[in-house]
Amino acid sequence: MLFFVARRLLYLVPVLVAVSLLTFLIASLLPGDLAYVILGDQATPEKVEALRHDMGLDQPVLWRYVSWLGHILQGDFGRSFRTGQTVLQAVTERLPVSLELMLLAEIMGLAIGVPLAIVCAARSGGAFDRFMTGSAFGMLSVPTFLSAILLIYLFAVELRWLPATGYVPFTEDPTGNLRFFVLPALTLALAEWPGIMRVLRSDMIATLQEDYIALAKAKGLTASRILFVHALKPSSLTLITITGINIGRLIGGAVIVETIFALPGIGRLLVGAINTRDLIILQGVVLLVAAGFVLMNFIVDLLYAVLDPRIRHGHA
Repeated sequence: MLFFVARRLLYLVPVLVAVSLLTFLIASLLPGDLAYVILGDQATPEKVEALRHDMGLDQPVLWRYVSWLGHILQGDFGRSFRTGQTVLQAVTERLPVSLELMLLAEIMGLAIGVPLAIVCAARSGGAFDRFMTGSAFGMLSVPTFLSAILLIYLFAVELRWLPATGYVPFTEDPTGNLRFFVLPALTLALAEWPGIMRVLRSDMIATLQEDYIALAKAKGLTASRILFVHALKPSSLTLITITGINIGRLIGGAVIVETIFALPGIGRLLVGAINTRDLIILQGVVLLVAAGFVLMNFIVDLLYAVLDPRIRHGHA
């Protein structure tokens, strides 16, 4: 197992280097001059040239990347030229909000998708199975922003059960915090459960055809024990992959959802950096988010090895 983990960690190095290079190039090749953006109305040719020299913007792109990467490795992700706040400070303040949103959304998505998948697999081909499969296809076509607007209209405007926008830290008011997160998390969960349900349903239908399931039935085991003990675990490998991939989808959805529901998370930080052309914040946040996504895939690989010993011993 230790060798498996070390080998996977070694694979992460070129991936993270490639991610950092792409992040830097995308931000650096955007139209416009950062020196003009910083100076604003005070921009003169002399001041622009001096600022470009101080920031190293007159250097070749490759040299600027190496210098930027060197600062990153020392923990210096840069500082916003608008607020004076460092990237790490900005991310540290907003990361708990986004993590709570994604965690609640993933829990809701699994709470909806997994039970439905088990029921549909147990009654494959039945009326409920066909209805839920069709509903899942329908939900996949609904954009996140539309779900958010509909949920706000129903639960905040008409029923007035939940607040539409705002945020309260969990440490100040746990109940209020969860009330503000219900609609945003449910918005993301409505986009996640169809994929979870369809993948787990297909895998469980295949698993239920295996010989050891027939043997379990012949022994007189209850249907619930067969489903939850003997069929669910072997069918969960693809589900783990989907859950890991969903992190990227949730990050993308958080950009829209946090803006709609006025949550002070990473998504709103990115949108604000784009609107104000704060490229320092943009580069740092995108790099941290991409690195987090890569690390989540590494954790998924480790979970694979835990669930299936053949993977870590190289037999599958």
